[in-house]
Amino acid sequence: MEDRKESELKSFCSRNILIILGFSSIMAVIALIAVGLTQNKPLPENVKYGIVLDAGSSHTSLYIYKWPAEKENDTGVVHQIEECKLKGPGISRYAQRLNEIDAYLTECMERASQVIPKSQHQGTPVYLGATAGMRLLRMENEQLADKVLSVVTKSLNNYHFDFHGARIITGQEEGAYGWITINYLLGKFTQKLSWLNLKPNGGNSQGTYGALDLGGASTQITFVPQNERIESPSNALHFRLYGKDYSVYTHSFLCYGKDQALRQKLAKDIQGTNGILRDPCFHPGYEIVMNVSELYSGPCTKKFEMTLPFDQFQIQGTGNYQQCHESILELFNTSYCPYSHCSFNGIFLPPLHGDFGAFSAYYYVMEFLNFTSEETPTQEKVIDSMEKFCSQPWKELKTYFGDVKEKYLSEYCFSGAYILSLLLNGYHFTADSWKNIHFMGKIHSSSVGWTLGYMLNLTNMIPAEEPLSTPLSHSTYVFLMVLFSLILVAVAIIGLFIFHKPSYFWKDMV
Repeated sequence: MEDRKESELKSFCSRNILIILGFSSIMAVIALIAVGLTQNKPLPENVKYGIVLDAGSSHTSLYIYKWPAEKENDTGVVHQIEECKLKGPGISRYAQRLNEIDAYLTECMERASQVIPKSQHQGTPVYLGATAGMRLLRMENEQLADKVLSVVTKSLNNYHFDFHGARIITGQEEGAYGWITINYLLGKFTQKLSWLNLKPNGGNSQGTYGALDLGGASTQITFVPQNERIESPSNALHFRLYGKDYSVYTHSFLCYGKDQALRQKLAKDIQGTNGILRDPCFHPGYEIVMNVSELYSGPCTKKFEMTLPFDQFQIQGTGNYQQCHESILELFNTSYCPYSHCSFNGIFLPPLHGDFGAFSAYYYVMEFLNFTSEETPTQEKVIDSMEKFCSQPWKELKTYFGDVKEKYLSEYCFSGAYILSLLLNGYHFTADSWKNIHFMGKIHSSSVGWTLGYMLNLTNMIPAEEPLSTPLSHSTYVFLMVLFSLILVAVAIIGLFIFHKPSYFWKDMV
């Protein structure tokens, strides 16, 4: 009898101890989940902003960027939230009307003041980089170029932002920053690792993209050559980004942006005429009168300048793509090359390698011509489409594209032909490598251009060495915490059930 009571007492005690232990385990698991959810909860967003003004040869654009302040060195966290195009031409055109610069900048700077919270204004850096238009003005009149920058600086200092100055960037910088922008936005500088750093995320392990930039006054090509020595030291750049070294080739062709290339072509073709230029790069029926003095103004056409028996000349379009292409090719001197490989005008160019992102005017022109809505069309298809487009009568074209400014509409035939000539004959893309060109306007809602790379460099947002990062994202961490905690609870419940009803367990086993 006493043995039975003792057995019941032991069973009662054991049962209660197990219940207490089980309850404690469940409470511990609940506490574990709660701590995981609260302690590792992302902090409230603490953001920073940056402003870059791209003062190009034909226009100026303002870009506003935003990024989480606690993640300044993580690739892909900086993104564009606003773009504002200033009304009017590039700032170099204000050299003779300096008093208008303040009003020129007002609208977009006021827009920036509205987009960025007032409390953040003093901590928001503002940069202005002037490109080929101002480089040309500096070549003509350095003092006048300095005056323009001085007035711009005075105007931007009137706003309550952290203005870091206005400067003319070199063609090499423009190419380099464009290359940084593309590869930063595509996530090419880092390998994002997952599952305890065991497996790289495949999309980011590919090589970098090359950058093709086309503006109004200059054009840049930048890429990492494959196992090739860069024979011209002036074309070599060396970067160490996120723990990896890059030897980058870059060159900027001043006067070979689409606007200055057209001026060069006209200055070349007008020689030997009677003041009437029948031009195959303009549509049949198109006519315009130009001043000779306007054509010869600026350094890019000086080499063609000569005394002509007329002060004005008339362009009459004939609309023939092949003849236009042949006329453009005369701008590229490919007969002389002091290196193993050249592009044109005796400039070193290593063999092309990898994919290329073509942006700025490349994208805008090709988008108008409807070559960006699908995967890059074949070289033959683009040429065929250009032949049909250039031969369209001007009157018919104006009716169909009535909302496009006449100046822009009239030049799309030349611009399209020039882009093909530059890529195929200037840079020597072949029918095979043509498919590696991707015309890009934006990547993840950020405009492709040199401005983002410029800001990333000046704010030291891209470290030389790869920053330490957690192996798991917050969401993955929480998911695994919950999963394993639920498994632990399930095991505890099954254990209790087996203890209380062992007969069921043994019966199933039998």
